[in-house]
Amino acid sequence: MATYEPKNILITGAAGFIASHVANRLVRNYPQYKIVVLDKIDYCSNLKNLNPSRSSPNFKFVKGDIASADLVNYLLITESIDTIMHFAAQTHVDNSFGNSFEFTKNNIYGTHVLLEACKVTGQIRRFIHVSTDEVYGETDEDAVVGNHEASQLLPTNPYSATKAGAEMLVMAYGRSYGLPVITTRGNNVYGPNQFPEKLIPKFILLAMQGLPLPIHGDGSNVRSYLYCEDVAEAFEVVLHKGEVGHVYNIGTVKERRVIDVAKDICKLFGLDTEKVIRFVENRPFNDQRYFLDDQKLKRLGWAERTPWEEGLKKTMEWYTTNPDYWGDVTGALLPHPRMLMTPGVERHNWAEEIKSLASSPAEASTIAPATSTKSISDAPQKPSYRFLIYGRTGWIGGLLGKICEKQGIPYEYGKGRLEERSQLLEDIRNVKPTHVFNAAGVTGRPNVDWCETHKQDTIRTNVVGTLNLADVCRKHGLLMINYATGCIFEYDAKHPEGSGIGFKEEDTPNFIGSFYSKTKAMVEELLKEYDNVCTLRVRMPISSDLSNPRNFITKIARYDKVVNIPNSMTILDELLPISIEMAKRDCRGIWNFTNPGAVSHNEILEMYKKYINPDFKWTNFTLEEQAKVIVAPRSNNEMDTSKLKAEFPQLLSIKDSLIKYVFEPNRKVPVN
Repeated sequence: MATYEPKNILITGAAGFIASHVANRLVRNYPQYKIVVLDKIDYCSNLKNLNPSRSSPNFKFVKGDIASADLVNYLLITESIDTIMHFAAQTHVDNSFGNSFEFTKNNIYGTHVLLEACKVTGQIRRFIHVSTDEVYGETDEDAVVGNHEASQLLPTNPYSATKAGAEMLVMAYGRSYGLPVITTRGNNVYGPNQFPEKLIPKFILLAMQGLPLPIHGDGSNVRSYLYCEDVAEAFEVVLHKGEVGHVYNIGTVKERRVIDVAKDICKLFGLDTEKVIRFVENRPFNDQRYFLDDQKLKRLGWAERTPWEEGLKKTMEWYTTNPDYWGDVTGALLPHPRMLMTPGVERHNWAEEIKSLASSPAEASTIAPATSTKSISDAPQKPSYRFLIYGRTGWIGGLLGKICEKQGIPYEYGKGRLEERSQLLEDIRNVKPTHVFNAAGVTGRPNVDWCETHKQDTIRTNVVGTLNLADVCRKHGLLMINYATGCIFEYDAKHPEGSGIGFKEEDTPNFIGSFYSKTKAMVEELLKEYDNVCTLRVRMPISSDLSNPRNFITKIARYDKVVNIPNSMTILDELLPISIEMAKRDCRGIWNFTNPGAVSHNEILEMYKKYINPDFKWTNFTLEEQAKVIVAPRSNNEMDTSKLKAEFPQLLSIKDSLIKYVFEPNRKVPVN
């Protein structure tokens, strides 16, 4: 592949963020090139960005507007320009919603002036047009392959529409007049010198002052970020190795939600995310995701070099070292900034408006995502919840709906199947939940023996489906309460039967006697990689509804024979409301979700006889005898509930809870 060697390069918008890094790099690395930079010094430009180059003999700065045809023609001729790198543009999406004509003027008309000057002078050997990933429009949330250079352009906001329009002009001049054009489309860029209307510098400057970090919508929007020096190197590669007539994506496959960016910045400053992150009204339209296929540029030899953590730390250090670099930028730090240089925009005390965000919910979203649990305001505010529940036809799922109705919490049942990602995404788009509850799963009917002969069905729901839902929830910044099982342990030498030594949350599952338990242990281990999941280990669930065939008491009361062995169990009447409270408290990780202590089959049946049927009789048999009439072995264990008890001190022991929530409400035997 032939390498292009320019002589005299015109870089437009070079006092801006990305272009200044490119200009400084070329001036430094190629002293044989003459670099002429043109910039009108708009509100987001700064001559100090070019300080590293200003003393170099191969550097020249010209103040002017690309919309001036006379100036552009003059520069091309007098400076013998053979290469143009066109960065100049209005780029902030928020501004485009309020002042879209400025974007048309700068991004389309300004580009047209440049192209026409190139056509007239006939001396340009390369015209590199800098566009954006936003021209592709929103990427499907479940897409695993990014937009490639031939993908359809579907812009969704005024900014990206003007960039797409400019691209059409560039392409037309390439085809109609043979202009040697190359177009780049890039992901988000961050680093030193960036004007703080953009997300990362805005959050850094706000964090430096201990002010709230305003996040549009629920913070689940996904973006890809590249460090500025890596991007400057990408343009260096495109300049020398890019092919005329081609488009190159400058991107990364590493994606981050906006909420995660805010958390990472809070971590750098040692701030409590619950106190400083504030959710505000969303943009009129905010694309959920941009995802690029970056392979074409990599084939030219470029690769991302700077890890996210390193780049973010460098950026933070630069802003903390240069806090006054941009002067008074309080207007840019607003949740929805105004264009500071736009005629007609009144000057007022923007600093007070920013500070008011900490004490006024006026701009806050009415529905805060699971990752935000506390308002910065000292005034009491009733949080708004909306639950999405999976498992409508199941026992626990049905009870959750009744509890929500009783507590006045809006909820809807998911319509999608867990293994169908697109259906889950549609549910979340339609319901817009604050929390997701997964009570769906295969347990087998009439019991877990069913799973032994339906293994693929069991895997599809219990493993694939659960992971699918957890992943979708994470991408949307949603906490998922996952009703799992404690039937993944069995008594052993360290946890002997009757010892009172229970299995803890961090213990490794040791029971794989049934295929059902095997799938549950498998998915629990994988869910540890998802920090948005609260796993609740339910065991042998019991409720006050003694007519329900899934109720453990109902089951054993109908058996001809039962084993007699102590187990930890879950009283749903007491613990399901606690699970909703755990969602409100943003509890995460693994929790043994049983009442403290253990109770044996015989002890439960003795209570049944005392409260329900004094004539009830039963017969015991051994585990060995039981094994002859069941397909898969059963789990028997005691769970350590210290963690749950510490969070909810009022939690009753298993025997006390049985009496209060199950047997007393169903009492048929008169009190003596």
